[in-house]
Amino acid sequence: MDAKTGFFYLFSAVMLFAAFRVITSRNPVHAVLNLILAFSQAAGIWLLLKAEFLGIALVVVYLGAVMVLFMFVVMMLDIRIDRVRQGFWKHFPVAAFVGAVVALEMALVLMAGFGSVDEARPVAELLNKHGEVIPYSNTLALGRLLYTEYLYPVEIAAILLLVAMITAIALTMRKRKDTKAINPAIQVRVRAKDRVSLVKMAPTQTAVAPAAEGEVAMEEKK
Repeated sequence: MDAKTGFFYLFSAVMLFAAFRVITSRNPVHAVLNLILAFSQAAGIWLLLKAEFLGIALVVVYLGAVMVLFMFVVMMLDIRIDRVRQGFWKHFPVAAFVGAVVALEMALVLMAGFGSVDEARPVAELLNKHGEVIPYSNTLALGRLLYTEYLYPVEIAAILLLVAMITAIALTMRKRKDTKAINPAIQVRVRAKDRVSLVKMAPTQTAVAPAAEGEVAMEEKK
């Protein structure tokens, strides 16, 4: 077994373990961290398959943006684990049914996909008008597929991500009672006479006359 095969099995094993921990972890923050680990191992597998663009895109887009957004959303939602566990067994039958349907669909798609995979064929060399070989670019080929054959799926996925982002912002922007926010419109319309008032208060003790104070001082000297 060469080094490339060894790294493939290593990345695959770590990715499967991290994916298993995503669905079994009781802490949402730990689940997100395990998902980050799974994405990083998937990026390593893409690099082994010589799909450098997909590997770098997975690191930059998902690890650098999407997963950071997930982390902030999970931390801002302040999910109470004890409340979530209360209705676990109540909703378990529905969750098990949905999970079984998803697993069956994935198995059908994977078996159909692996059954129709042909052996790897060398990429045909492209020549320009001068007869020179044009270097093959998987980024260029991927871009052409995304914006020609798979244009509508890409647009639908973008809309779904936009809806998910708006939903996450709407969930986190709840009104809190412990904040000390001030309405700027009300603050601008404030007048001084509405904030400061002069109150006349009666004296609590009688004032001492100046002459009496002088007499007291003379008596103290004597």
